[in-house]
Amino acid sequence: MDEVARALAAGGGGQLAFHARGRSLSGLEHYALAVRLSACAPALLFVNDRLDVALAAGATGVQLGRGSLAPGDARRIGPGWWIGVSVHDLREAADARAGGADYLLVGPVFRTATHPDREPLGLARLREIAGLGLPVIAIGGVTAETAREVRDAGAHGAAAIRGLWDAEDPADAARRTLEELAE
Repeated sequence: MDEVARALAAGGGGQLAFHARGRSLSGLEHYALAVRLSACAPALLFVNDRLDVALAAGATGVQLGRGSLAPGDARRIGPGWWIGVSVHDLREAADARAGGADYLLVGPVFRTATHPDREPLGLARLREIAGLGLPVIAIGGVTAETAREVRDAGAHGAAAIRGLWDAEDPADAARRTLEELAE
């Protein structure tokens, strides 16, 4: 994992953010993961759902999901954090915006092996959510080849798991994805 993370950071630089996530990890394991990812500068570090880990690891931000603290409560813990909320439809996105989220993680946009039972939102619904005015990070089946499509639908960025971590050349995959998002 460390070698791939270093390659991704080399390809994406400061435009890349790692998300330390691990529902099945203990607090100590989650912290160890966050510390390993934070060592891959200049990539940024976000921590999913574990505000204690985010504080301890000096994360740039947190990603909140269902059952997490509200963005306003998280902001009291980490006033300088970028606070994102995972959403799956326009209502959830509007609620997250009203609750003080800085950005939205929206998905799955395309079919994905990570959530095979979840119907993809598609580009039209991604566009509706982006219309709320918050930066949107598209997730779910996003690759270098589909990054331009999500950008054209209003996404500010994209989160890719298999499209980057499983790529033959992770640095190149990160670079190509960011190029498609920037054009």
